[in-house]
Amino acid sequence: MQKLLAAGLFMLCFAIGYSQPTFHVGDFGAIGDGHTDDSQAFLKAWKQLCEAGGTGRPTLEIPASTTFLLKPTLFRGEAGGTGRPTLEIPASTFLLKPTLFQHPILLANGMALQIAGYASVMLMVSSLKDLEQSMAEAVHFHNCNNLQITGISLVNSPKSHISINQCTGVSISRIQINSPCDSPNTDGIDISSSTNLDIQHSIIKTGDDCIAVNTGSSFINITGVACGPGHGISVGSLGEDGADDRVEEVHVRDCNFSRTQNGARIKTFRGGSGYARKISFEQITLIDSKNPIIIDQHYTNDGKRESSSAVKVSDVTYSGVQGTSAEEQAITLNCSDEIGCFNIKMKKIKISSSVPGKKTHAYCNNAHGTSTLTTPKCPLPTQT
Repeated sequence: MQKLLAAGLFMLCFAIGYSQPTFHVGDFGAIGDGHTDDSQAFLKAWKQLCEAGGTGRPTLEIPASTTFLLKPTLFRGEAGGTGRPTLEIPASTFLLKPTLFQHPILLANGMALQIAGYASVMLMVSSLKDLEQSMAEAVHFHNCNNLQITGISLVNSPKSHISINQCTGVSISRIQINSPCDSPNTDGIDISSSTNLDIQHSIIKTGDDCIAVNTGSSFINITGVACGPGHGISVGSLGEDGADDRVEEVHVRDCNFSRTQNGARIKTFRGGSGYARKISFEQITLIDSKNPIIIDQHYTNDGKRESSSAVKVSDVTYSGVQGTSAEEQAITLNCSDEIGCFNIKMKKIKISSSVPGKKTHAYCNNAHGTSTLTTPKCPLPTQT
């Protein structure tokens, strides 16, 4: 008996819009009965969509209230015309049947794609073991520039829900991601080697990071995201196995963390190199969150001794962070004894305990900068 598990919604290229030429997925042989493999029909439709010329917006229509079964599928290529190819998917359902260690949906080399609608996707696996061994993200975007994703729901991915790699100019809004708090490695959105991303007005519930910003990423704006449960919004981890990792210009604003394991987090491994800099967390609301503010330059459990090399963390601002902490230690700046963190700015911070009668405190090790109107107090000596 096959076990059906809701997984992340697929993002082909779908959008609500009126454009020409228009294709219908049924014309390419898609059955939509939830049992027949419609992968080839979608690939044929995608090929026609991308080859459509002209300056308009070629659109592929997918009927509402229909269920499509797709096996691991690569949607690849650029539009033949100058318009933005779109796929219209109103309230359809996709069943993704992954092969182990493959992406159920991989979209690569797509230019100017627009994704919108109210679709949902289910992941179909033959056993729970298949799910546990799958290393794939539900949806992976590679080298997709000027990408727009809006109004999509993703549920219970086997691993990360959305992965974005080597993309430029990505806009994500009004999406919902939902996985249990105890589901391993189910990051909401993983970002790597990408620039100019805007994520806003979304709800993310996961068993791992709601959003993780990894190496090679810059100019990432995250606004109005509700995170929880999950491990917070993280920069990193960076510097694993001595890697030279670099992240900069990450700005998180008007977000809330509800019963998360972490809130605003920066995490780097010992022995790495590179930098995490020009990062801000502003106007953040906390509800019973553990580790509301945390910089961890010792992110490893392998017992290795301290290294003279570390990813440099600098120019980090926390402003207007308020709410409650599930732990007494509400602020943790655990910076490297050899390298340290510099130009850390904390202002208008007020974090109290979610447990009546408890007080909060801060642990600030080798962190340098300024701290004003901050509770609990976190002394930050200036750099000498």
